Amino acid sequence: MSLKRAITAKVPDAVVNGTVGRKSCFEIEIDGHLVFSKLESGGFPYEEDVVAAVVQAQNGKPEKLTRSSSSCVIS
Repeated sequence: MSLKRAITAKVPDAVVNGTVGRKSCFEIEIDGHLVFSKLESGGFPYEEDVVAAVVQAQNGKPEKLTRSSSSCVIS
């Protein structure tokens, strides 16, 4: 399952946007808060961690994600 579909499956009203940046850059912001940076972690976030952060954001400020993997599917 793609990251966007996983997020909207748990939070149907979530708006998921993507923009193309530098080749080595991958960041996730939730409600204006940076919760993940590939440059800081050296990899991509785990899908379940991102979904949990979005769900948590409904109840307040999301926490920064710290685990990373070498690959990710966004579409």
